[in-house]
Amino acid sequence: MARDTTALSRRDVLKASGAAGAAGLTGLAGCAGIGGGGSSEYPALGNYPVEGDEVVFGFNVPQSGSYSQEGADELRGYNLAKEHLNNGGGWVDDWDGLTGDGVLGKTVASVEGDTATDPDTARQSATRMINRDNAIMITGGSSSGVAIAVQELCQEEKVQFQCCITHSNDTTGGSCVRYSFREMFNAYMTGQALAPVLAEEYGEGLNFYQLYADYSWGQTQQASMEQFFTEVGNWSQIESVPTPLGTSDYSSYLSDVPRDETDVLVLNHYGLDAANSLPQAIEAGLDQDMEIVVPLYNRLMAEAASDSIGGIFGTADWNWQLEDDASQSFVEFYREEHNRAPSYGARIAYTQTLQYAAAVERAETFYAPEVIRELEGHEYSGAGLGNETMRGCDHQAQRDVLVMQGADPSEQTEDLLLNIVSQTPRDDLGYACDAGPAAECELGDYGDE
Repeated sequence: MARDTTALSRRDVLKASGAAGAAGLTGLAGCAGIGGGGSSEYPALGNYPVEGDEVVFGFNVPQSGSYSQEGADELRGYNLAKEHLNNGGGWVDDWDGLTGDGVLGKTVASVEGDTATDPDTARQSATRMINRDNAIMITGGSSSGVAIAVQELCQEEKVQFQCCITHSNDTTGGSCVRYSFREMFNAYMTGQALAPVLAEEYGEGLNFYQLYADYSWGQTQQASMEQFFTEVGNWSQIESVPTPLGTSDYSSYLSDVPRDETDVLVLNHYGLDAANSLPQAIEAGLDQDMEIVVPLYNRLMAEAASDSIGGIFGTADWNWQLEDDASQSFVEFYREEHNRAPSYGARIAYTQTLQYAAAVERAETFYAPEVIRELEGHEYSGAGLGNETMRGCDHQAQRDVLVMQGADPSEQTEDLLLNIVSQTPRDDLGYACDAGPAAECELGDYGDE
């Protein structure tokens, strides 16, 4: 993995200033050591400096609620990352800057929290991790509402947040913050990747009807579907209807879908919600009159709705069937530990943890402003999706996106539920820093200005 060397870091400036005898720079406290121990060349900020032989990461995931099964697989990914950071193995052995001997020589410890898929609960859990457990980094997600709430807290507390599953445009758009980074793609990219495939499959000039989960993710998801289905396929939206997060009975919403006008029904639901809405749409016979699309797949939904997903198009962050060396390596060591193929939630959790650790090693300190600068504009590969860039202007990874299709029930196995239709290259996706969701992003301060 190559380091971005285009920007002169504050660490470089500080070291140069120190060499010139300017140790009295405003705000500096002490100057003896590097790395975040008891003494430091940087001032105290957030939970920096890190005291003792351990550094604590906070794994804040849904262990209850609609997305709890996603949270369980995220935890498996996080704990594998912790194990490999401390003892070697997995991607750590091939990841530039990581040694398998902790991070900056400190053993990685962790605390776990239950967000309950609720933003207020998630903030309370993250607050405990920061104030009680001295976590230097928080990571988690599975709900964009949760991720946005926690990243706002982390910006306030000057503690870094590494997003896990969060697909709302707002996470790195209007709600972006300096202290948060996202590896996962977003709803805007789903629209860019999915619309051409659907237009090719179903034709142009069709009418579509949307149901969407009524919170940040569902709202930006339906807006992106409307934009790209209209622009790419010349489709026309009949109506877009919000549904509460956690709905179990969608019959009243589905009965309002005009069968004689609708060519494509778009179900912008995720996790257990999608596992309810799709089978209920099939049971109501809507698939006899129109095509059905679930723009964002996950394994929980695919497992729970397995008899209903055959032929249904959507997108996914990553899939165990990818044949590149990094993906197959991840599948192998995850399967050895858990006797099944990993979900994409596990991959994001694992990757985001290693990304943070490697940035700390490059910065040679846990001091958050320097770690952030190491991640901004960082180019990397070896995470299963080819060459990626963690863009500096909005902290959104620029990467490939997979278009998926549900496997026929007769072909399905425990691991094989979805098939990869295409891997859309990052050069065909994304948007400029002054366009799309990024145009609304104002990252805020580093904390050392």
